[in-house]
Amino acid sequence: MPSLDRVVATLESWYPPATAESWDSVGLVVGDRSRPVTRILCTVDVTLPVVEQAISTGADLIVAHHPLLLRGVHQVTADDPKGAMVLRLAEHRIGLWAGHTNADIAPGGVGEALAEALGLVDLRPMVDRPARGLDNLVTFVPPDHLEALVAALSAAGAGHVGTYDSCHFAAPGMGSFRPLEGSSPFIGSVGEVEHVPEMRLEMVLPRSRRADVITALLGAHPYETPAWHIVETAPGLATSGLGRVGVLAREMSLALFGQQVADAIPATAGGVRIGGDPQRTIRRVAVLAGAGDSLLEEARGLGVDCYVTSDLRHHPAGEFLERTQLDPHAPALVDISHWAAEWTWLPVLAERLRGAFDDVGVEVSTLVTDPWSATFHAGG
Repeated sequence: MPSLDRVVATLESWYPPATAESWDSVGLVVGDRSRPVTRILCTVDVTLPVVEQAISTGADLIVAHHPLLLRGVHQVTADDPKGAMVLRLAEHRIGLWAGHTNADIAPGGVGEALAEALGLVDLRPMVDRPARGLDNLVTFVPPDHLEALVAALSAAGAGHVGTYDSCHFAAPGMGSFRPLEGSSPFIGSVGEVEHVPEMRLEMVLPRSRRADVITALLGAHPYETPAWHIVETAPGLATSGLGRVGVLAREMSLALFGQQVADAIPATAGGVRIGGDPQRTIRRVAVLAGAGDSLLEEARGLGVDCYVTSDLRHHPAGEFLERTQLDPHAPALVDISHWAAEWTWLPVLAERLRGAFDDVGVEVSTLVTDPWSATFHAGG
């Protein structure tokens, strides 16, 4: 079974902390990196009921979307809800990792999961994030030690490409060296030139993981002083960014699309609200999981029929919809629960974790952490 450190390295290869917003607080919050992980609980929010669920199900790690400690913390006490959760987690030796804005923008992340849950295809980001350049690590290792070195480098964050891990290239060759006085060679004798069969090993890694990967290389390589170098690669095509734009398999009315959205996400007290003519045609859609009125202007310029997001305020939403009175092609709005929108990521995340760690149980929490518990209508 993997260590917490290995699970965190995998999560952070999918959702690199360096891509989070500067104000965000992501990564490992609580936990002993050396402890084994046998069971993971995935959740949007960390609440006391979620912590108790983790305890009762025997989870060693909670993977959350929203950070527990987003703002500065000056004390951890049992009479404060957040302090009580930290203490309960520590008492039961349960780790906590959060992927927030770094998970929002990533391929296989929150925005993409919501778009796919709503039936959209041909996806691209609403707002591109420039693609990250990667490091390409090259080293040379005896053939008998190749597999162990690949495993160590993969655990440290190298070799992750899309939804694949342990990706590497290896080619045979001949290495030469002469150990000098004071050396303790793994192969050969001091003062003698050695010619040994070696494998040239190449693996890519995020630049944010460079120090971890080099530390793993030096620790796992059999040579006293292994040869290695890194080539910084140029950024590729943008595959990450805020939100997603896509198309429905078939066009439908706004009313039918609103119902399709409601059927695709967990039920909440607030339900699904639409803004615009219920009979207008919807085919091209933009989505942003979480609070989305900051991107209303971007949505307007995308040529979409509808913008799906959460936490829309009265004045920004009203002014946005005023455009439809002058331009029938201006986008309609669909407002959904913040929690429900982001919950759609959890099954995707769980499946990725199961694929990466087949000896770890992974569960998605179905506890509703949406803050609203009921809705009332006049005469109801």
